[in-house]
Amino acid sequence: DSPPERDVQWTEAGVAGASRFVQRVWRFVDDAIAKGAGGDTEMPGSFSDDALALRRVAHKTLDQVGSDIEGLRFNVAVAKIYEFANALQSALAQDEPKPDMQWAVREAAEIMVQLVGPMMPHLGEECWARLGNNTLLADQPWPVADPALLVDDRITVAVQVNGKRRDEISVAKTADKAAVEAAALALESVQRALDGNAPKRVIVVPQRIVNVVV
Repeated sequence: DSPPERDVQWTEAGVAGASRFVQRVWRFVDDAIAKGAGGDTEMPGSFSDDALALRRVAHKTLDQVGSDIEGLRFNVAVAKIYEFANALQSALAQDEPKPDMQWAVREAAEIMVQLVGPMMPHLGEECWARLGNNTLLADQPWPVADPALLVDDRITVAVQVNGKRRDEISVAKTADKAAVEAAALALESVQRALDGNAPKRVIVVPQRIVNVVV
């Protein structure tokens, strides 16, 4: 018996959207080169918060898309690549990126090209060569995500004033109570509530919540 027929749903708008994304990936590569990320440079010994954030997004996307492709979840994989594209675009918006960001952008651009390669091989090969590689993208092994970049080292903590949520802060998981309290008290919303006065009490529940009593 022949397999059942399935309706393939597509629209002209969908085709136009895919075309725009192809052009967007090409611009990413050109922008990355223009930002000084076109050549082979040595990996910096440390990264700024912005550069590290881009690297985390790149490696998390790499890990997730690899799993989605293996699981034949192609639509999900494409959606995650689109999200990654937004993060890369934000990084490329910097006028004069420092060397650590240049390196992170180069890495992210290569990962982006490798992710789209199986779906758009011609685009992938052209972009791979544009980045200065003298090999075929099709001959490259699938990149491996850095496990250390898949783990979030920062958490979001809610901040309350007299038991009512007012704001939130992002702090390192290893931040002590004093650092968390200082970050909460520095918030503009908390400063307005204090109105120049010292808080009566600051209750810090590690990795969960801060309650400022005024």
